[in-house]
Formats: sequence, structure tokens, C-alpha cells
Amino acid sequence: MTLLRNLLLALFTVLCSVALAADPYPVVTYSKKATFEEVRDDLKLAIEGKGLVIDYHSFVNKMIERTGKDLGSTRKVYVDAQAFVFCSAALSRKMMEADPANASMCPYSITVYAAAQEPDKVYVAYRRPWRPDGSAASKAALKEVETLLDGIARAALGMK
Repeated sequence: MTLLRNLLLALFTVLCSVALAADPYPVVTYSKKATFEEVRDDLKLAIEGKGLVIDYHSFVNKMIERTGKDLGSTRKVYVDAQAFVFCSAALSRKMMEADPANASMCPYSITVYAAAQEPDKVYVAYRRPWRPDGSAASKAALKEVETLLDGIARAALGMK
């Protein structure tokens, strides 16, 4: 019985390690009490302040409202939600030279939203660029991209 218990404990430990290595938090989210417009404008300034060009400004809330009507849903999800899509030529080149499959991580996107249930709390979120199967060079390059995204998200909310 002790052998079986030890085997099960070892198996449980391995499975927990694998689950944690799979990055259970692929989306990083920060928030603060503010107006949506204030945080949206600060996010735009934080991106541009890094010398980056916003390639696309997505109006997520408008799309959700429009498609909700088409699907028969009237539930209001957001006060507003928008996303900015942009890229860093230097970091993108570095991550793609490390592994051409990293093209799937580009361009970068950061979303700003205020949920209908909490209209005075504004969130800034981004997807963590991460691949468990990547080489050491790939992981290092993706970590640099994450550092950039995290710095921009924090700057938009006045965080250090």
C-alpha cells in the first residue's frame, strides 16, 4: 500500500509540475478606478512613447454589440472595449530569428476595457507571448516582448 501511495504521490507531483509549466495565466490583466477614455488615451501614449506605431485600432465593444444583436443577445458586456495592435521591428525580428514559428506572436495587442458590471474600473490586458516548446533563444526573445507589453500596460495605468 505504501508503494502504491508513493507512486500516486509521485505521479501527482509530475502532473502538477506539467500543469504549472503550461502557463495557467496566458492573459495578464491590470486595473484601476478611472474613466475609460483616460486609460485608453494613456495606453495609446504609452505605446507611442516607446517609439512604436499603432497599426490598427480595434473597437471590440462595437463589434460585440453589433454581433450580439445579430445573435439575439441584448446583454451589455462592456461600457467600452478597444484594442491597439502594434509591433516592435527589433523585438519581432529577434523572436522570429530565434524561431520562425514565433511569427504567430506578431503583431502584439493590448486591450483596454471597462465591463458593464464595473463601469468605473478600467482594465488593461495582453496575451503573454509564450511557447513551452521553444528553444532557449526563443523563450528569451519572447520574454523581452512580454517585458515590453507589461511595461506599456503598467504605464497606461500609472503603475511602476
